[in-house]
Amino acid sequence: MQMSDSRVIAAPPNEVWAAILNPEVLKQCVPGCQEMTGSAEEGFEATVVQKVGPVKATFKGTVNLSDMVPGQSLTLSGEGKGGAAGFAKGGADVSLTEVEGGTELKYDVEAKVGGKLAQLGSRIIDGFAKKMADQFFSNFQEAVEGPSDDADASADASDAEGGEKKKGWFKKLVS
Repeated sequence: MQMSDSRVIAAPPNEVWAAILNPEVLKQCVPGCQEMTGSAEEGFEATVVQKVGPVKATFKGTVNLSDMVPGQSLTLSGEGKGGAAGFAKGGADVSLTEVEGGTELKYDVEAKVGGKLAQLGSRIIDGFAKKMADQFFSNFQEAVEGPSDDADASADASDAEGGEKKKGWFKKLVS
């Protein structure tokens, strides 16, 4: 299964780059992530709980970063095992380009599954993989930028006193 997409994040490339390399940001962004440890240099270990169709499993796996060009691009490759549910492995080529209003983040993802997961059929797996990627990058964008205007509208009115846009929790750390 392969997919590609892009989105513009309202932050400079160096902030987006720092967020991609931060295990705390990644833990918050990966749907179902229970635990994330490690570093960009040595790789990350993660525990993720997910339900795909009727199959719910806890995946333990690793993610390694390679071909890193600071502030511009990197390759993520990972593998996770979910016991009787099977396994998932794949990778993503991620590139960052400075654009007006922030940074364009492009990604090309390739993933494979095996075991019970593979028996679910490609339509279910492809839909789930697309949903997971969309959720991850939406969460990532919110962590870097702050809540979207829709989320701001539903926030407490008391937060509107300052009149300035809320920062994402990662942006607060680096400011």
